[in-house]
Amino acid sequence: MRFSKFFIHTLKETPRDVALKSHEYLIRAGLISQSGSGIYSFLPLGKIVLQKISDITKYHMDKAGANEVLLGCITPASLWRESGRYERYGKELLRLKDRKDNDFVFGPTHEETITDLTKNYIKSYKQLPIHLYQIQTKFRDEIRPRFGLMRAREFIMKDGYSFHSSYESLKEEFDKMEQIYSDIFRDLGLDFRVVEADSGAIGGSGSKEFMVLANSGEDTICVCDSCSYGANLEIATRKPKAPNSQAPEANFAKFHTPNTKTIESLCEFFKIDSYWTIKAVVKKALFDNEVSEYVFFFLRGSDSLNETKALNATGANELCDVSEEEISKLGLFAGFIGPYALRNITNSKHIYFDNELNGAKNMICGANELDYHFVGVDLNLFEDLEFKDLLEVKEGNVCPRCDGGKLYFTKGIEVGHIFQLGDKYSKAMSATFLDENGKTKPYIMGCYGIGISRLIAAIIEQHHDEVGIKWTKNTAPFMVDIIISNIKDENQRNIGEDLYSKLLELGVECIVDDRNERFGAKIADFELVGFPYAIIVGKGAIEGKVELVCRENLQKQEYELSKIDNLLHEVKKCL
Repeated sequence: MRFSKFFIHTLKETPRDVALKSHEYLIRAGLISQSGSGIYSFLPLGKIVLQKISDITKYHMDKAGANEVLLGCITPASLWRESGRYERYGKELLRLKDRKDNDFVFGPTHEETITDLTKNYIKSYKQLPIHLYQIQTKFRDEIRPRFGLMRAREFIMKDGYSFHSSYESLKEEFDKMEQIYSDIFRDLGLDFRVVEADSGAIGGSGSKEFMVLANSGEDTICVCDSCSYGANLEIATRKPKAPNSQAPEANFAKFHTPNTKTIESLCEFFKIDSYWTIKAVVKKALFDNEVSEYVFFFLRGSDSLNETKALNATGANELCDVSEEEISKLGLFAGFIGPYALRNITNSKHIYFDNELNGAKNMICGANELDYHFVGVDLNLFEDLEFKDLLEVKEGNVCPRCDGGKLYFTKGIEVGHIFQLGDKYSKAMSATFLDENGKTKPYIMGCYGIGISRLIAAIIEQHHDEVGIKWTKNTAPFMVDIIISNIKDENQRNIGEDLYSKLLELGVECIVDDRNERFGAKIADFELVGFPYAIIVGKGAIEGKVELVCRENLQKQEYELSKIDNLLHEVKKCL
């Protein structure tokens, strides 16, 4: 390829409203162009990188025995209503009508479509398992699209779906996909972690995310300093915390505690550690059909409630904060709420205790009376308490998987997510098969996604410097940029063209910068776009010399043209 014939337009200035380097460099290096809010066109350089990522993904998926399909990006809304997601998914789902006033959605994901398709063809356990995948455009109507390709409304995704006759078969495929995805991201040259994750709007049980480690990542992930444990904060756990102070032993009694509405003031009043207190958090849960109910969460005063865990405990669509005025209308007092008689006072069906309160005693909690708390509380004496994982882990907590490892937080960019869906969609959509005994059963399903277009941004976030991109070997649009310093110099031009021909013969992807531009501008574009290597044909050509520049560290190595094979060998070796 030649720069003079290539549609590439680089920018010197940083565009407005960019917060991440990937967003800046994607635009400045001429890989993408914004056409609307969260909507981008891929220019030739960007399309090459996008295709390379897609090809690597396709290679590994095909190798794993998956079958590629291409589903319609527009899906009849009736399928989403059948699965129950049409209303539940929220405003991020782009709903539209055709000229006959029929309802459709622009798919952000394709569980409904693939389930409907498969149930028309697969009738017997003998046809299972099967894994179908596609690489296709999706749309999610983000309320605040930002960061370029990192959080766009329109994006390209690899989504795969597996169908099984048993959970054992699903687990085998799930584990295989974890390995396949890891191979894909390693081939892309990424430093990543596999972390346990929340299933979110996709549903099902058991999911893992693939996080590219980067300081600019939106997600905070919890990892162990001694083993491979990693988890999204929304699902991270710890080894149960041990007390670091003596329990405040006391007979059960109601104690006057004026003006102690906070855990801090309560601990100060009794001169105890917050570990021995029970914190109450009140939320309003919003369910389908605009139904709302008050929800009460209890955990140790030393811990904090994780919103996603709380939402999952209720099965609601959303949780909202509750004002002191609303709490008063329930007959309660903010800062003095406790579990005693709470169900009788509020008639709430949603009262949950954190798992680490199971068996707790010698505790202090609110008495559901203004300025009063109970001391000597033993939760073992309560009946029918519902325990859930509610707390948010903290840095320094002990790893739940190994002995002695400490948890710490780091930032990550989610680029892949795999789910064990079970029969969530197949049961709702009557997608069934006949098992070995002739019984009708719903498919057991898995779901596996990779953000293809997001990966471009993630690679840049992990591989760049202050002047531009540093593409990894398998994702670079071209491996070598042959820079002819002065295109009007016939000797330089001939040497550059000869090198270009020889590299093409060797199968090296290269581009020759044959533009009538200043040498400084050509070097700046090389550094900005991030080709792994540049061969500079400059003034040294008179003496029969050229320079090889490595983009990773910008180090230069001089080569004599009389020994051109050494240069070609060096370039070829780096492929």
